[in-house]
Amino acid sequence: MATLWLALALLLSAFAPGARAASGTYEAELPAGLATAKDMCALLPCKDVFPGATYFSERKGQPPYVEAYDKAGKDGKLLGYVMLSTDITDTPAYSGKPVVTLIGMDKIGHFVGVKVLKHSEPILLLGIPESALINFNNQYIGKSVAEKLEIGQSRPDEGVVGLDAISGATVTVIAQNQVMMTSGSTVAREVGIIAPTVREPAHYKVTGEALTWDELVGRGAVQHLRVMPEQLGLDRSADPFIELWFGDLSQPDIGKSVLGATSWDSLKLQLKEGEHAIFIIRTAGRESFKGSGFVRGGLYDRVQVKQDADSFTFRDLDYLNLYGVEAAGAPRFNESAIFIIRSKAFSDAYPWKLSLLGNRVDRATGAKSFTSFDSPYWLPASMLEGGRPKVDVPQAPWVRIWKARGVEIILFVVLLVAVTVVYALRERLTRLSTHKNKWPVNAFKYTAWALSIGFVGFGAMAQPSITQVLTWFHALLFQWTWSLFLSDPFIFLFWIFIIATVFLFGRGLFCGWMCPFGSLQEALYKIARFVGLGRFQTKLPQKWHDRLKWLKYAIFFFLLTVSMFSMGLAEKLSEVEPFKTTFLVGVMNRAWPYGLFVAAILGVSIFIERPYCKYICPLGASLAMPSTFRWFGLKRKQDCNSCKACAVGCGAQAIDADGRIDHRECLHCLDCMILYTDTKGCPPLAKERKRREKDGLEMTPIGDNGYFFPIYPATSFTEQISAKAVGGPDPRMPTDPTLPAHKVDIGKLEWLWLELRDHLWPWSSEGWHSQRALQVAGFSLAIAATVAWIMTAMGTLSSGAIIGWWFGWSVYEVLIRLSGRRYVKDGPWWRDHYRVAGVMDMLSYVGFKNLLIGAALFLALKSFGLLIP
Repeated sequence: MATLWLALALLLSAFAPGARAASGTYEAELPAGLATAKDMCALLPCKDVFPGATYFSERKGQPPYVEAYDKAGKDGKLLGYVMLSTDITDTPAYSGKPVVTLIGMDKIGHFVGVKVLKHSEPILLLGIPESALINFNNQYIGKSVAEKLEIGQSRPDEGVVGLDAISGATVTVIAQNQVMMTSGSTVAREVGIIAPTVREPAHYKVTGEALTWDELVGRGAVQHLRVMPEQLGLDRSADPFIELWFGDLSQPDIGKSVLGATSWDSLKLQLKEGEHAIFIIRTAGRESFKGSGFVRGGLYDRVQVKQDADSFTFRDLDYLNLYGVEAAGAPRFNESAIFIIRSKAFSDAYPWKLSLLGNRVDRATGAKSFTSFDSPYWLPASMLEGGRPKVDVPQAPWVRIWKARGVEIILFVVLLVAVTVVYALRERLTRLSTHKNKWPVNAFKYTAWALSIGFVGFGAMAQPSITQVLTWFHALLFQWTWSLFLSDPFIFLFWIFIIATVFLFGRGLFCGWMCPFGSLQEALYKIARFVGLGRFQTKLPQKWHDRLKWLKYAIFFFLLTVSMFSMGLAEKLSEVEPFKTTFLVGVMNRAWPYGLFVAAILGVSIFIERPYCKYICPLGASLAMPSTFRWFGLKRKQDCNSCKACAVGCGAQAIDADGRIDHRECLHCLDCMILYTDTKGCPPLAKERKRREKDGLEMTPIGDNGYFFPIYPATSFTEQISAKAVGGPDPRMPTDPTLPAHKVDIGKLEWLWLELRDHLWPWSSEGWHSQRALQVAGFSLAIAATVAWIMTAMGTLSSGAIIGWWFGWSVYEVLIRLSGRRYVKDGPWWRDHYRVAGVMDMLSYVGFKNLLIGAALFLALKSFGLLIP
């Protein structure tokens, strides 16, 4: 049955109308040479974004734009402007890549057309129809670039015009709004639609001190911009693509120190009131910052100065020769220039940045895309009278979202904290409950389900998904951007809750109490029982359950593997999750097969408790693996190995024949914890209770171990354990306890050393005797994986290749450990509660450990700039 559901989901992924609709712009191939072509509109459908225009000029300005006319020739009337978003900004969306957008704007700054040419958003690949993106972009048409356009409700008192988001793609539309407003306002300022910002001129504090080069750099009066070849998709090299040093020459102490007194006096005579001069020198790299295509009367198209939303470019008349740097200790350089900023909108009292423009080459496709490398500059406070002015930095979009939804976010946090606290105190609630009266527990649990479905799922649309696991996994390894993840506060906070509780209690608190879709399944099951359908409700036979429960792990590993090659395909295949249809997009907004898939799952949920959670959910599988190492588990007593009361009543079927709880499968309904102290429901306790009642003995409280306190101090708890249970397995641990021989009777320092060795050295003498060939193969693979990491650090192996090597080593490490070091820890890592490891135990341990090690190595290599994409 589960296999049929998966096949249906994959079939939908391949043939659903929504998938075909979005395929035109997802990773669409852009025209060759687009980044540098002068006649941009010969390559792009500019008429689509500027109705009525029949003629378009070549690219003008810096950053570039195109003028739209009603007809060609001298009689043509200027109608407005067309711009390509990536010529102006490379703001990344949720995928980490920009949404390439063609934008039309009339002469007074109103948007007249928007067309997405290419995007890499998996959320828009499938499920959300392309019409939703078109409708979102159409909201800009007729609105002015001078308005405050934000995602969310309009706030007339603040002058904010609200835009409706796309359900399920909040982060993407926030990034798109930044692209639209940044592109439009930049060109509007460049062509004079929006007046440039007026900034107070700088008042310099002059000491007359001649500063050395090191002093200038140390004070921040000279800044540095360095670009490596691999940042542009070129072959790695120890030499930079370009290395620049730059600074402000208008400040007298800096100007005289860099140019010398005579040259600075000469420069000052050439500057008119309100003009400023900067210098740039190239100390490394063969690439010219002046631009190889520069001609007389043209633009220096490689460098520009940016100050807030204003951009300042340089023409040939803005250039002066810089023949030498007089500051003592200045480096040798092979290219130099003095550029004059003539706009009165610029003030060097305020921060600005030097921007180097270039083309990044996609190593996979060879396609080029616009990119810029910026280095900030702000005159030191000691060089300005009164210090630096106060600058109000605009709040990041994610900050505005958190503020706009502050009340909802607070309520959500209160809910998460309350559920965590209630669950942490679960033993008090379960002691107040009995198998006939579970309301002390169920009152909280049912409330959590209702809030999870209504407030969290349909209200905040905060349904976690396997796609987030895959996206965060890739972000951790390749490009982590906090602002993107913070743009959805509910999902961000939910994942903090999930990560914390999974390691504390296992997956069950989220999956069993707080997952909106899981709660919806459970609610349907309970309601069906309440209305009289209980006689039709059943469980799968245990042998079939034990087989089908592995399906969700197979789906998870399959999606993870596919994502390493194609996130888009992984997102398409992740339609095995019904979450998007149920909560994010809505059944009525998707093609009928998606609704049928959800209906099938929920229909089966009426008769089988949580079938999706138990057999299909890849998100549950991803959380189940670290649940292997949860700190706190549910309690068991020795008699649980022979008593089947809890196992019979376990809806998750997570209790085996020996009374052991599989915390990877347990959904924490707490029914077994209620029986644990129920003197009438728990057979061992009921037996002891009846014996005491018959003999007229005292009814003492139930201890933590699940048995009555002995009546007499000398009496042992073990006297209450049945003879049948005494010789059986210990159900308090998922597998038989063990203790490695080398961990017996050792000191703290030796313990730390052996702990480190256990994690990093998988070989053992036991494995050598039992599986010698495997051990030797493991040595060979370990050496190969080490060499692969060294090659990656040297820049001769790509990130994709090292991931492949690391994955291969992890598979072999599982086999090596199973042949020798077949044990894992149960509970906190600092306690030596070892137990025999099953295959899934070892997969979980090695996978999680090597993920952390690999991520640490990736981050280290990235911090040193040693990683090839």
